[in-house]
Amino acid sequence: MKYLFPLYLITGITLLYPSTLSVYQDKTFYTYTSKKTFIGLTKNISARCEKKQVTLENTFQCPSNEQICKLFQEAEKLDKSILSNTANSKILEQLISLPQPDTIDAALWISAAREIGKEETRLSLEKKRLTHEKKRLKHLFAKRTRASMPLSLVQTCKGVLELTLPYGYISFNIMYEADISDKNVRITQKLSILNHSGIDIKAEEAYFYYREAQQYVNPVHFTPWIVGEMKNYRSKKQAKRTMNKSLSAEDTMFLESAVAPAPARAEYTDAREYKIKALDLPSTGEPLEVPVVRWEVPVTCELELYPYRSINTFEVCRFTPKYQIELNRWKVTDHGKMVNERATGEYDKNVYKLYTQTDQDIKVTRKPIVQKERETGIFGGTARKRDGFVLTLINTSDKKKVLKITERIPVSNTEKIKVKLLSVHGSKAVNYNLLKEGELKMNVVLAPNETQKIEVLFEISYDKDLKIDY
Repeated sequence: MKYLFPLYLITGITLLYPSTLSVYQDKTFYTYTSKKTFIGLTKNISARCEKKQVTLENTFQCPSNEQICKLFQEAEKLDKSILSNTANSKILEQLISLPQPDTIDAALWISAAREIGKEETRLSLEKKRLTHEKKRLKHLFAKRTRASMPLSLVQTCKGVLELTLPYGYISFNIMYEADISDKNVRITQKLSILNHSGIDIKAEEAYFYYREAQQYVNPVHFTPWIVGEMKNYRSKKQAKRTMNKSLSAEDTMFLESAVAPAPARAEYTDAREYKIKALDLPSTGEPLEVPVVRWEVPVTCELELYPYRSINTFEVCRFTPKYQIELNRWKVTDHGKMVNERATGEYDKNVYKLYTQTDQDIKVTRKPIVQKERETGIFGGTARKRDGFVLTLINTSDKKKVLKITERIPVSNTEKIKVKLLSVHGSKAVNYNLLKEGELKMNVVLAPNETQKIEVLFEISYDKDLKIDY
C-alpha cells in the first residue's frame, strides 16, 4: 500500500498488543487485543471478535485506571452529593414545620433558629456549588463522549477485537501554516485529530483516509437511443408518463440514479492517506495536532486589485508547491506574528496563489463615466456607444505601494457586436495590457500618500436595430 505522506509520532509508550486505527470519512475501525471486557464510555458502536459479531452491554463498571473513567467516577460522586444535599434540605424543612410547643424557652429558640439559619445557608451554598459543578461535568462529557454509561463486552474476547465507530466519533482535518518572513515561504502541514468517541485509543499504527470506507455505486447498463417517426403529437408531460410506464424495473433504477444528483459524500476525489506510528489518542474532545511534512520554496508576494469585483486590495503570494495542496484554508505568520488565521488559497495552473490579507492602506473607488450625447451616436446603419469607468486609488500610508490591477471591458460573443478599447490614461502614465476575453492588466506605483485616477474608455459598435445588454 502506498502512502503519500508517511508520518511517525513517537510517544515513548511500548504497546504490548498489535493494534490499528483506520479513520475514514464515514466510519472508523479500531482493532486490538484485550483481556478485559471494558470498551469505553460510548454507544452506537458494533464489535467483532475474531470476525464474529459479539454482544455489548451497558454497565456501571468503569475501571479506575482508564482515563475516560475518571470523569465518570467524578460524576457518580457528584450525583451522590446532590442527592445528599436534597435529602438534608427536605429533613431540615420537616424539622422547621413541626408543631410549636405551648411554652417557649426564648434563649433555646434563638439558639436553635441561629443554627437552623446556618444550616440553611450552608445547604443553599452547597447546592449552588454542586449545580455549577454539574454543568461543568456535563460540558466535559459532551466534549469527550456522546454516552453517559460505560459499555462492555458480555464475554472477554480471546483474540482480535474490531470495533466499528460511527461517523463523527473520530475525525481529522488538514491544517496548513505558512511563514512568509523572507524570500522563501516555509510550509507546515498538520493533521488535527479529534476523538470524542468515549474510547481511549492506543494504536501501534493509525491510518487516516480522505475517502469513505463504504461507497455506493449503482450498476450502469446500456440502453439504446431510439429515433422514429412521430405519428401523433404528445405533450412532454404525456410522453414522460408513458415512458415511465413502459420502462422495466432495471431501467427505472438506472434512470433515477442518472437523473438524481449524487450525494456529495459518495464522490471519490482522491486517495490521500496518512500514517502515524504509536498514536496515543485519548477521548478528550481536544484536537491533537500532528506534523505531517515541512517544506520550503521561493515565494513572490504582490499587491493585487480586482476593482470590477471588489474594492479590497489583496496581498497575494505565489509559489510552486513541493507537495499537493489539499485544503485551501491557511494560517499565515510573518516572523512569528499572526497575519491571518483564515487565509485562502487556490491553484493557478501549476502555481499556488495564497491570499494572505487585505491592505487597509489602499482606498479604491470605481465609478462609471457619464457619456455626453455627442460621444454616442449612429453612423450609417451602425450604432457606436462609448462607455467606461474611472478608478480612484489612494495610498494612505507613508510607504510606496506597487499594485497589479486586473480590470475588464466587455467582450462580444457574436460578430454583430464589436468592442474596442479606446484609451487608458490617468494622472500618470499607465502601464497596461489588454488580454483575451477583455481582461485588462495594469501596473501602478503609488507614492506615499499619493492619489491617482485612471480613466478607461471603450467603444461598442453594433447594428442600430439591435438591443444590447452588458
